[in-house]
Amino acid sequence: MIKGFEFKDGSSTYTCTVEARPGDPADTWWWFAVTGDQQRYAPFRAAKSDTQGSVRERIVAYYENRRFQLTQPTVRGGHWKRKPAAAPAAEASTELPPS
Repeated sequence: MIKGFEFKDGSSTYTCTVEARPGDPADTWWWFAVTGDQQRYAPFRAAKSDTQGSVRERIVAYYENRRFQLTQPTVRGGHWKRKPAAAPAAEASTELPPS
């Protein structure tokens, strides 16, 4: 398995590390940080087949998608939103049609 590394993409520098979950050294994840962003991310489990190129590609795609999602308007309500009241049923006519 590869070790941590850094790379530049555009004007951002990504710092990638492999870290195990506490209490389970076999469960390792790719963590990364980006210059100018205070948050660290752990979006993927580390695999023996990982290469710097494959990790870089996945991390850049993940981060670009995250930035895109942050630019989208917030949709409020979700499935807990109260459904609109049903329209009243049309009143039935009591007149009989001419015969």
